[in-house]
Amino acid sequence: MASVETAQIRNVVLMSHGGAGKTSLVEVLAFGAGAISRKGSVEDGNTVADFDPEERQRGMSISTAVVSFDYQGTRLNLIDTPGYADFIGELLSGVSAADSALILIDAAAGVQVGSETAWRVATERSMPRALAVNRLDRENVDWERLLSGIQETLGRQCQPLQLPIGIEHEFEGVVDVLAETAYRGDGTDSSAVPPEMADAVAAARDALIERIAEANDDLTLKFLEGEELTPEELSSGLKRAIIAGTLVPIVCAAATKPIGTLPLLRFIAEQLPSPLDVRPLTAIVAGEQKELPVDPSGPPTAMIFKTTADEFVGRLSYLRTSSGTIKADMHLHNVQKNKDERLANLSHVFGKELRPVGDLAPGDIGAVTKLAASRTFDTLCDKANPVVVPPPALPLPVFSAAITPKTKTDVDKLGPALQRLVEEDLTLKIERDADSGAMILSGLGESHVDLAAERLRRKFKVEVDIHDRRVPYRETITATARAEYLHKKQSGGHGQYARVAIRVEPMNRGDGVAFASEVSGGNVPRQYIPAVEKGVHESLPEGVMARYPVTDIRVVLIDGKHHDVDSSEMAFRLAATQALREATQKARPILLEPIMSYRITIPETVTGDVISDLNSRRARVLGMEPAAGHLGATTVSAEGPMAEFLHYATDLRSISAGRGTFSFEFTRYDPVPAHVAQKVVEKAKAAAEATG
Repeated sequence: MASVETAQIRNVVLMSHGGAGKTSLVEVLAFGAGAISRKGSVEDGNTVADFDPEERQRGMSISTAVVSFDYQGTRLNLIDTPGYADFIGELLSGVSAADSALILIDAAAGVQVGSETAWRVATERSMPRALAVNRLDRENVDWERLLSGIQETLGRQCQPLQLPIGIEHEFEGVVDVLAETAYRGDGTDSSAVPPEMADAVAAARDALIERIAEANDDLTLKFLEGEELTPEELSSGLKRAIIAGTLVPIVCAAATKPIGTLPLLRFIAEQLPSPLDVRPLTAIVAGEQKELPVDPSGPPTAMIFKTTADEFVGRLSYLRTSSGTIKADMHLHNVQKNKDERLANLSHVFGKELRPVGDLAPGDIGAVTKLAASRTFDTLCDKANPVVVPPPALPLPVFSAAITPKTKTDVDKLGPALQRLVEEDLTLKIERDADSGAMILSGLGESHVDLAAERLRRKFKVEVDIHDRRVPYRETITATARAEYLHKKQSGGHGQYARVAIRVEPMNRGDGVAFASEVSGGNVPRQYIPAVEKGVHESLPEGVMARYPVTDIRVVLIDGKHHDVDSSEMAFRLAATQALREATQKARPILLEPIMSYRITIPETVTGDVISDLNSRRARVLGMEPAAGHLGATTVSAEGPMAEFLHYATDLRSISAGRGTFSFEFTRYDPVPAHVAQKVVEKAKAAAEATG
């Protein structure tokens, strides 16, 4: 592709609920612009934007794809994002590179939870946006009800820029409300407005012009005085209103037909903003927060908004330039990593295809390969002009599972593979369970973690099993008890001899473990007391009930006996271990379970169902309040045992039709109810027997 000026660049992120047709729309737009000669389909698995094997197999987008092409002198960088909640991290990375948003609405389904999420994300970033009502060729589409639902849910600033033709019988084309022109099929040919639509077009035009006039004082005055606005004023006013956010135009399409393709291409190229039209990025410049102007003559700056591991080209980094011109083989500095990077193989991106270019203008999007240290959301800049673009806030994981490598080879490869996996997807987290030693993979839902395991298999050739993580129970005591143990063994030569008497006492919850000695008179020589303490600490990780770590206990050495020849540190360690086991068995041991605090944001309509479900999980509701920034939503605060919430991400999504979200954090340990503790102990014993 030829170089273009920044004013001719359109960086547009496509967002929607899953299945609304983003990928199909990108395909038909690329075809309409002449960027491809043959249209693919999601069903056939041959679209430009869905090139990942998992995407083709599942028939849905699971990662962000960039499709760049030129249309009548304008560079369109279309960013196709997943519509499912588990992959919102991909959506946020795509949004961070865009200047405007095209939010798709399924004509038959109306505004869905993914539509609301897309709207909220765009609103939080004050991003200019438009709505594309797709799949208007589906049966039983009620345009008036659909439009009413959009305006009631998203706001009255949503006004039709296009109206569908023949929606009552068969969708044929669109009418441009401002130009009062009809376009049938893909929009190659234009004609007059159908007579039966004249009144509807006039009403929509009046409402649209009123919104356009509101964004400009001169147009407002002219509108109020009843003067007709010129086509040039309407066109420029439309763009200003979109940028200001006072107008969100609604356009119409049926991507798979295709209908409305060329009018939509013209709308994107002519009415959506360039990088020069929107508010500049806020960055940290020389330690201060400043706006980073899109300046062709400024110092080169780019942010990495996505990283992938490609089996052929290695690490691939997607860039959005902010200032200056980025040139192939240029050296830039990564401030976060304090490393210099060479921008090898600078390219535009067309799905999985990389198209080499000599430079990227300010505001353009491209990719480079094999950066050594840089990762997603790092900033590359001129070393003499350090800049850091703050990364977007990403959601925290809400589902965790333990993963177990299947073979010895998989064990050896798992660590590096997981590291590369989380480089690609920053919403995945890995940690090692301190108690079980298992590797814990956490994500935004069960399907997110399942897909991560599939990527481990396909991309990194690592096979793993996925199972529920082990709940980190603890054991403690509720009474004071004493016990002693004599360790005596004679096998020729020096024997082993040690007697240890201890007292165990319960401590306050959260106090941990303490050791003390009250021995007097030399029954246990001073040099052996550290061995007793070591034996105590060695036995604490395995309690007497279900082999969970013991906590909140004070162990006191009260007496003992030694032998001048046969006593040793080893003997006292072993005696202390057995004495502690006997003492804790006498001290009425109990199980403790981790209690988490939850903040659950849900639509008001399902509050009762959510609270009922919380009660069934042994949770305690602490309070409710209106959800900040979520109209018609409630935030429920609750505390509950971790064991009952292992699959809550999936269950809440089911109860709330996908509209519920939650966050959690550890609060404390509480005693496990007796009937629950019995089941935990039985399960632990069965697992111990199974493993020998």
